[in-house]
Amino acid sequence: MSATHDTVEAALAGRSIEAIVIGASAGGVDALVDLLPALPPDFKPATVCILHLPADRESRLAELFGARLSLPVREAVDKAPVEGGTVYFAGSGYHLSIEHDRVFSISCEPPVHYARPAIDLLMESAADAYGAALAGILLTGANIDGADGMQSIRQRGGLTVVQDPREAQAPAMPAGAIRTCAPHLILPLAAIRTLLPQLETSP
Repeated sequence: MSATHDTVEAALAGRSIEAIVIGASAGGVDALVDLLPALPPDFKPATVCILHLPADRESRLAELFGARLSLPVREAVDKAPVEGGTVYFAGSGYHLSIEHDRVFSISCEPPVHYARPAIDLLMESAADAYGAALAGILLTGANIDGADGMQSIRQRGGLTVVQDPREAQAPAMPAGAIRTCAPHLILPLAAIRTLLPQLETSP
């Protein structure tokens, strides 16, 4: 199920990535602890991370990863522009989306797949805002949130990468995306870590 190096090269050929959306649920913090330190200090795309969080608990993810990364790390704020070279985290209790003019939008609409923030809503809005300049990465998780979002990214020309469900702590989320959108790449976490710094390569 894992892609070969040649497949990775083919998937990246001719791409210029301006933003990356990474979605996860159960096991996602551990996966991001493994992945995000691979980003170099001069990495140019904006990286937006969204995990399923308890609505009644303030997120500490920006603080946690700010101490681990060489890039600026922030919690996404309503009406703030999405800036390159920055890692963002969705906060708890609100849906996060990206408007066409590439600013964040926060809303209190009902949960999607029992989740708020929902991965699908962020990915679908980011696909509209960035088109082929977007990369979507879906990691471990216990429900199918993110499958429709990854399909939207693929339909608008973006790159889709899914963690190999055979090694995911919770395989339902990546498996659902594989069934729904036929992602460009299905990779183990170590290979996604290697891929991340390559995503700013211009054609």
